[in-house]
Amino acid sequence: MDNENEGPVLLLQRDGIAEIRFNRPAAMNALDVPTAEGFLDAVTRATQDPATRVILITGAGDNFLAGGDLVSMHKAGDRAVDVVDALITPMHRALELLDKAAPPSLARLQGAVAGAGVSIALATDLAIAADNVRFNLAYINIGGVPDCSGSWQLPRVVGLRKALEIALLGETMPVDEAARLGMVNRVVPLAELTDATEALAQRLAAGPPVAQAGTRRLLRDSLGRTLHDQLAAEEESFKRCAVTADFQEGLAAFFDRRKPQFTGK
Repeated sequence: MDNENEGPVLLLQRDGIAEIRFNRPAAMNALDVPTAEGFLDAVTRATQDPATRVILITGAGDNFLAGGDLVSMHKAGDRAVDVVDALITPMHRALELLDKAAPPSLARLQGAVAGAGVSIALATDLAIAADNVRFNLAYINIGGVPDCSGSWQLPRVVGLRKALEIALLGETMPVDEAARLGMVNRVVPLAELTDATEALAQRLAAGPPVAQAGTRRLLRDSLGRTLHDQLAAEEESFKRCAVTADFQEGLAAFFDRRKPQFTGK
């Protein structure tokens, strides 16, 4: 494992997995300005590294991420908007990079997942949660609105009416309900979370990257396209896969009745 930096956000790289870890456990990993800037830096480096096959987003300690740093906003008083701007600008740039990146993304969730923590978890392609996770979008409780793409992601995952309920009431949601709504893909006992996440990350890292990138792009862009345009995009994407060595390996493995060994070529 290569630990490239120390601070409020760590970038840990191993075997094609780029783990971006929020690293303020004493503050429940709440986002302050250095954390937001560190997240942008880590996402930038992870997405630009050709060795990255999957991006794993985690939180150090007992919680994933408990939203923005309300202490700094409160101290700023009538200049709170300056703190908000300094937080949102790098976070939104990072999330756009994450969306446009070729590798799939995965979130590992435990404990409190609140405010921006919910938004970030929803922004990843897959999320695996411990059975002690507590979700709360929470923005309404401090007189704010969702950011970090939460208002875009949530209705697409749970539907508009349910998204309005979650956002307007600001209630805590148990993880089983979040799983039922599709906000997380899998729920595991807390003691098994690290191993289960690592196994899933390794599985994604071993996949065919051109096909993975094409699949996530097709699905993510589908809601904004007509059927005609989506069919054209599918054809173009499949043709890109068909000229790869991984595609030939996948076909050979199918007929040989063995597990394919993808190389990313």
